[in-house]
Amino acid sequence: MNQDPTQAVADTPRPARKRIEVPDPAAAEAARPGWKTIVGAYVSLTKPRIVELLLITTIPAMLVAARMEFDALPSLTAVLATLIGGALAAGSANAINCYIDRDIDQLMARTSRRPLAKHQIEPRNALIFGLVIGAVAVLGMGLLVNWLAALLTFGAIVYYDVVYTIWLKRTTPYNTVWGGACGAAPVLIGWAAVTGHMSWMAWVLFAVVFLWQPPHFYVLAMKFKDDYAAAGIPMLPVVAPARRVAIESVVYGWAMLLVSLVAVPLGATWLYGAVALIAGGLFVWECHKLLGRVNRGEDPKPMRLFHWSTSYLTLLFLALAIDSFLM
Repeated sequence: MNQDPTQAVADTPRPARKRIEVPDPAAAEAARPGWKTIVGAYVSLTKPRIVELLLITTIPAMLVAARMEFDALPSLTAVLATLIGGALAAGSANAINCYIDRDIDQLMARTSRRPLAKHQIEPRNALIFGLVIGAVAVLGMGLLVNWLAALLTFGAIVYYDVVYTIWLKRTTPYNTVWGGACGAAPVLIGWAAVTGHMSWMAWVLFAVVFLWQPPHFYVLAMKFKDDYAAAGIPMLPVVAPARRVAIESVVYGWAMLLVSLVAVPLGATWLYGAVALIAGGLFVWECHKLLGRVNRGEDPKPMRLFHWSTSYLTLLFLALAIDSFLM
C-alpha cells in the first residue's frame, strides 16, 4: 500500500527552532566601562610617573637660567606654560609609544596592564589622543613661550617615538643610551623657555641627565630581563652578561658624577657642589656594590640602584633650584 506523500511530510519531525538571544540593553550598558574608567585609561596612557620625573629637571633649569642670564626669577607665565606644555608633550610621546608598542606590551608582565594591552581603548583613539595633545603642547609652547622651546619640544616627541621606540628599542642593546637624549631634553626646553638660546650650563645639565639614564634603566631591565626577552627586545641585560651591565653602570655613574661637578666653575655655588659630590658619590658607590654582588655570584638586587638613582636626580635638581637663589 502506497503511503500518502503529504502524510509522510507531515510525519517528518521538524528541526527544533534555534532560540535567538536578544541582547539585554541594561546588561550591555552595565558592562560598558564608566567615564571614570575611560578617563583613567587615557591618563594612564601618558605614564604620569615618568612625566613627573621629567618635570623635576625642568623647573630648576628655568630658575638657574633666569638667575644666570637676567639675575631674576622666570616669569610665572613662562613657568606655567612650560610645565603644562612639557607635561602634555611627555604625555603625547608616551601615548604614541603605547600605540606603537601595543604588540609587545601584551607579552610583558610589567606592561600587560596598560590600557591598550587590556583593550580598554581603541588603538586608533589612543594615537589620535597622543597626536592632539602633542600638537597642543608644541603650539602652546610656540605661542606662549618661544619657538626654540617649541622646536625642542617637537624634536623630543619625534625622537622618542620614531628614533627610540620604532628604531633603537627593537634593534640595539644600546637603545637606552641613545634614547636618553629625549629624557634629558626637558633641561634644554626649560632653559630655552627662559633665555631663547642655549649655554654651556644647559648642556652640562643635559649631559648629567643623559649619563644618569643608562644605569637607571639598565638595572630596571635586569629586574625585568625575562619580560624583555619574551618580547624580543634586545636590552643590554638580555643579550649581555650581568657583569658587563654592572661595569657599564659603573662607567656611566663615574662620568655622570664628574660632569655634574663641571657646573660649579660655570656658576653653581657650594651648595649644589656639595650635593653633587655626596649624592653622586653614593650613586657611584651603589654601582660598585652592584658590580661586587655580580662578581660574587650573588643576587644583584638591581632595584636598590634603581630607587637610589631616582632619589639622586631629585636631590641634585632640588639643590640646583635652591642654589639659584644663592647665585
